[in-house]
Amino acid sequence: MTKKYFVLSASALVFLCGLAIWAAPQETEHHIRVVVDMVQLNVAVTDNKGNYITGLRPQDFVITEDGIPQKMATFGEGNGPVRRLVDITTADSSAPSPHPADPSTTATQVVSGDSPSLSSIVAGASVFVLFDTSNYMYRGFVFAQDAIADFVRSLDGADKIAFYSYSRDLSRSAHLTEDRTEVLRGVRASVAGDDAALYNCLLLTVKDAAQVIGRKVIVVFSNGPDNASMVPPEDVAELAQSTGTAIYMISTQQAQLEPVSTAVFERMTAATGGKAYFAKSWRDERQAFASIRDDLGHLYSVSYYPQPNPNRGWRAISVKLVGDRLKKYRIRTRNGYRLQPTRFASGAASESISQSVAQ
Repeated sequence: MTKKYFVLSASALVFLCGLAIWAAPQETEHHIRVVVDMVQLNVAVTDNKGNYITGLRPQDFVITEDGIPQKMATFGEGNGPVRRLVDITTADSSAPSPHPADPSTTATQVVSGDSPSLSSIVAGASVFVLFDTSNYMYRGFVFAQDAIADFVRSLDGADKIAFYSYSRDLSRSAHLTEDRTEVLRGVRASVAGDDAALYNCLLLTVKDAAQVIGRKVIVVFSNGPDNASMVPPEDVAELAQSTGTAIYMISTQQAQLEPVSTAVFERMTAATGGKAYFAKSWRDERQAFASIRDDLGHLYSVSYYPQPNPNRGWRAISVKLVGDRLKKYRIRTRNGYRLQPTRFASGAASESISQSVAQ
């Protein structure tokens, strides 16, 4: 009898020990790997009359991200060549982070191994033209087509152009190409149609532009408010900011009848470093396109690799000019970005999250 009790007691002890081990909190390492590519900015500098300021040098600019000073990697003006300022093939991973990292995670920031080469960065802008072919466009449709066609022909500084149109759905009439004739065929083949889902279709266009390396611009021609989208304009603006895509919008007097649309257009373009235009006639439409072409020809192209930064959310960008002589000028560029997740992988003992910023 004593032997039986001894065996049962030993078994119970083993069971209780195993239960205690199972119930104890398991220590699991969480490693968060943040991959940040080169951040590229299109910077317009103007005086108080809107005249472009040319001839500035890299040392005239100061860039900060979340208040952290950044070292400029490349610099260019207008449609001219872009100069390499630092070795962009390596990153200074030894520099200490100015902000303490979350003690529950290990954050590593490196330059991705497939970062774009300098030759792919210096290329001219890739321009996506998004044309409103909704039922708002029955009046003045041909005049708008003519204005877009003239704009396409005049874009000498653009490497590639794409032409999309939208009503309820997006139509990719001409994918990004160097062939201006193909783009013009897409412009002429467009026809007016259904309700306007501007923000749905603009979001898809931003996603297409995000796949492009280098400067990218979306030029929207809209004749009225959005009456069919499921996507809020704030989501579109944030994605455009985070992918470095400048949005220019040309709208007509009919859109101005909707104060909400007017305010949204102005906020969205300003946040991405673009501009909004409201045309009262077909002549104004042509002038707006000419103004955008002029703007693209006077932008400073500035890029940098972000310094170590544990912030994996929204990062605020500030660009300022140095010196009393230059402080009076105005700067227009995107004001920040959010790290965009690209892939997720998990293991038994660690979790890896990779994030990148489109150029």
